Amino acid sequence: MCFECRPFSAHRRQFLSLAGASVAATCIFGVLGEHRASAAGTTTSVTADEALARLIAGNEKYLAAPQVCAADLLKQREAVAKAQMPWAVILTCSDSRVPPELLFGGLGLGELFVARNPGNMADTATMGTIEYGVEHLGIPLVVVMGHQRCGAVIAACEAVEKHTQFPGSIGSMIDAIVPAAKAVYGKPGDFVDNAVRESARRTAAKIATKSAIVADLIKVNRVRVLASRYDLDDGRVDFLT
Repeated sequence: MCFECRPFSAHRRQFLSLAGASVAATCIFGVLGEHRASAAGTTTSVTADEALARLIAGNEKYLAAPQVCAADLLKQREAVAKAQMPWAVILTCSDSRVPPELLFGGLGLGELFVARNPGNMADTATMGTIEYGVEHLGIPLVVVMGHQRCGAVIAACEAVEKHTQFPGSIGSMIDAIVPAAKAVYGKPGDFVDNAVRESARRTAAKIATKSAIVADLIKVNRVRVLASRYDLDDGRVDFLT
C-alpha cells in the first residue's frame, strides 16, 4: 500500500470529540507491514482510538486524492492468506457507491471486517458477524455507516409519510428502518437525511446494548461502537455524536 506516514489532518473539532487529543498527533503508518506472518488466533494490537484515527485520516486522503493507490495485491494476499488481523468492523449499506475500503483511503486486504445490507441494519446475521469480529478477531472498533440518499431509508420515509407499502421481503427490510424515520418525521431539516443519521445512531446503540458480547467488551474498554454518515456528493465521512 502507499498509505503515507504524514501528520494527521482530520478536522480538529471532530477528531478531538471522538478520539481524544492524544491521538491527534498520531502518525498513520503504512499498514501493509503490519500483516506479518502470525500464528492462528493472533489479533490486532491497534486500539479503538488508533483505528478511528486511521479511518478519519484515510477518508481525508480519499478527499484530497481520490484516485486509488496502486496496491501490490499479490503481496497483500500472501501476507493475509493464513491469518487475518482486521482492525475495524464497518457495517454499511449494500449501495454500490459506498465501498468502505476505498472511501477510507484505499485500504488493502485484511484490514476491514465489512458487513453490508440495505440500510446498514443489525439483523441476526449481521450481529453475529460483528460479534465474531470483536470477540474472535479482537477488533476494537465498530462503525455503523449510513449514507446520503440511502434508497432503503428513502423507502422507510415514504412508508411513514405516504403509507407506501413494499412487496415481499423488501417490505420486512424497510420495516426495520421505519422506527427511525418516525422518530424524526416533522423535525427541522431534510427528512431523509435526518432518518439516515437517526437510523445509524439507533443501529450503533443496538449493537452496543443488545449484544451481550459487545456490551461486555465495551465495559472493559476493549471495543468502541460509533455511528457515521457518508456524503455521496463530497466523499466525506462524518462521525456522529
